[in-house]
Amino acid sequence: MPISRRLACFLGLLLAVVIPPASAADTIPVTITVDASHTLGPLREIWRFFGADEPNYAYAPNGAKLLGELGELRPGRVYFRAHNLLTSGDGSWGLKWGSTNVYTEDEEGRPVYDWTIVDRIFDTYLARGVRPYVEVGFMPEALSAHPTPYRHNWKQGDPYERIFTGWAYPPKDYEKWGELVEQWVRHCVERYGADEVSQWYWETWNEANAGYWQGSDGDYLKLHDYTVAAIRRALSTARIGGADTAGHGGEFTRRFLEHSLRGVNFAKPDTRGTPIDFISFHAKGEPEFVEGHVRMNMARQLRTIDWGFAMIGEYEHLRDLPIVIGESDPEGCAACRGERQGYRNGTMYSSYTAACFARTQDLADRHGVNLEGALTWAFEFEDQPIFAGFRALATHGIDKPVLNVFRMFSKMSGERIEAESDHARSLNDMLEHSVRDDPDIAAFASRDGDRVSVMVWHYHDDDLPGPDAEIEIRLKGLRETLSPLTVRQYRIDRTHSNAYTAWLDMGSPPEPTPAQQELLEAAGQLAELSEPDAIIIRGVVGLRFNLPRQGVSLFVFEPARAQP
Repeated sequence: MPISRRLACFLGLLLAVVIPPASAADTIPVTITVDASHTLGPLREIWRFFGADEPNYAYAPNGAKLLGELGELRPGRVYFRAHNLLTSGDGSWGLKWGSTNVYTEDEEGRPVYDWTIVDRIFDTYLARGVRPYVEVGFMPEALSAHPTPYRHNWKQGDPYERIFTGWAYPPKDYEKWGELVEQWVRHCVERYGADEVSQWYWETWNEANAGYWQGSDGDYLKLHDYTVAAIRRALSTARIGGADTAGHGGEFTRRFLEHSLRGVNFAKPDTRGTPIDFISFHAKGEPEFVEGHVRMNMARQLRTIDWGFAMIGEYEHLRDLPIVIGESDPEGCAACRGERQGYRNGTMYSSYTAACFARTQDLADRHGVNLEGALTWAFEFEDQPIFAGFRALATHGIDKPVLNVFRMFSKMSGERIEAESDHARSLNDMLEHSVRDDPDIAAFASRDGDRVSVMVWHYHDDDLPGPDAEIEIRLKGLRETLSPLTVRQYRIDRTHSNAYTAWLDMGSPPEPTPAQQELLEAAGQLAELSEPDAIIIRGVVGLRFNLPRQGVSLFVFEPARAQP
């Protein structure tokens, strides 16, 4: 029901009188002030990027379903990055494994190209409003300088290094590698059109400063130069970047950037530098298991981002380039599970994501860099137990709470506006200490015309019970003629937008019945609460609500539609 002039009798009274202050000893009183007239610049929709190790999940029934849900968030503006797009194999999937078999050789060593599986992957993306963020890798068996053993069968509990088999090595022939890449891009242009493919992202390999690359740094730069030259031969307007390093990359990233600016090009020895259209690196947190519970470490992730932004900002010719944090996550292994990953099924993952993405944008503002995306390395896992604890957006076709944070972000648009909370942890404090004592209860807000959206979270690093926050939002800076307004509230907490607790309440069935599956899929959708109790006094909108620890709310204020 719209907020109307029925409250006019209260005009002239102080907002604090109309909405009395919190008095309960078991809640945390918080005031958040949002100024719709104070613009902080265009809203960065950094949330639109996702990815996974296992590319073949894309066309599995649950994978295709989830891609459709991602595409619905912002059709044509959501991107997906996957490992193993050039890996040899029959298209079967496994933990940290996938394959497309695009390249083999005949008996005389001549290339044989087969785009069937990789086409199926990209077709599935595009049919659902998702575009490829193309990671050019890994090494086909017939091209690998060290092909044996090739396929790994990594499982939970194995050393992580066991995955680095023949696909992780340099090519035995860089010319053949370059030709493979060129033929692939030409095929994509023929199949999807140059205008479409020009809107994709292209980058070489994954975390070449770590075990994913079993060659030298120089070998990687050579591979990158041959890759870029091949892509540009096939499509001069292709958007190319990198290096998607593990962490900020340190000296490896510096060498990559220096090489891109002025190094001798391995593919074109008479040329200095290699084209670069965007810069990418990775940032991860570091949970631990302390005294029987999970303790997150957002500071580690934010410090990595801080360092990466600072390094890029040192280069005058690069600081305006778009930056994509090519993997931006609370920790490093999506396919791992156990006590340290116990946060993944519930609301800690969703509240962490809300708080971290907001602070990532604060860091971009601080450094004056062009942040374009923060890619969530989480998708879904086929043929695994339900709610097994993998870092995923959904399980068995059932959405987890974290996916609803992205649904909230998708409802925000226009320009970012000022939102100040008297219980927000400062950016410097979070970089130094993470969120270990007082919780971070803060907000992120946007305005699109007369529509204002305010996301509020109640986050703490420790996965332990704690008091609710009793929050008062004061929204000012609106045109007084906007009354009446509608206010819609969306919520993620234990009983809203939370299929995991619904599953627990069912008794944790390992194989839900069709009726239970339907209920769980419904519970995984973004829940809307009844309209909050709100008032307008002298152009200031005020409302009060309680937000549980690890909860997230989104409020959308907009003019009421004229009644017929």
